[in-house]
Amino acid sequence: MSVEPRVNEQIRAREVRLVGPEGEQVGIVPLERALQLAADVDLDLVEVAPMARPPVCKLMDFGKFKYESALKAREARRNQQQTVIKEMKLRPKIDPHDYETKKGHVVRFLKAGDKVKVTIMFRGREQSRPELGYRLLRRLESEISELGYVEAAPKQDGRNMIMVLAPHRATKAAAVAANTKAPSAREQRAEENEAAEATTAGPAGNPGE
Repeated sequence: MSVEPRVNEQIRAREVRLVGPEGEQVGIVPLERALQLAADVDLDLVEVAPMARPPVCKLMDFGKFKYESALKAREARRNQQQTVIKEMKLRPKIDPHDYETKKGHVVRFLKAGDKVKVTIMFRGREQSRPELGYRLLRRLESEISELGYVEAAPKQDGRNMIMVLAPHRATKAAAVAANTKAPSAREQRAEENEAAEATTAGPAGNPGE
């Protein structure tokens, strides 16, 4: 869990190493003096290095700092390339319509930037005809070749035959770009709320100023 830094009157040290709002070194000053300097410029005193001796504190607009940090964290999550593996199960003698439907799902998964584990399930006498599953997987590989490639070749695993498809780099990049440009409604509401809070909130410890 992330722990927010101590701000203003929450700071307990007798003296601090003070850093100005532009990063300039002010030096070691008593806590009371640092708090007064913060009040004089209508900023917060934020403890940025609590383990230092004395702790390092910086003058800043803490509400604005939290808002910008939240935006950066959200942007990083959007751009993060997470590996998600979807699964699609087929029968070796699948109906043509069902095959097209399931192929459509595979295409959708790849376009979303996800990997797909394709499983051919053999039952009864089908287990003696593994070539049926192999041909089906090769057909699927050929038909989705513009979007993805075979990351793990077809392999027999008990009664199943498994192949893993992965999106091409360009396909995944397009999916990441689409997610970045189209934030969810929940994210949009969160950003609007944070912007409103940052606009209306005064410096911590100085309500109403």
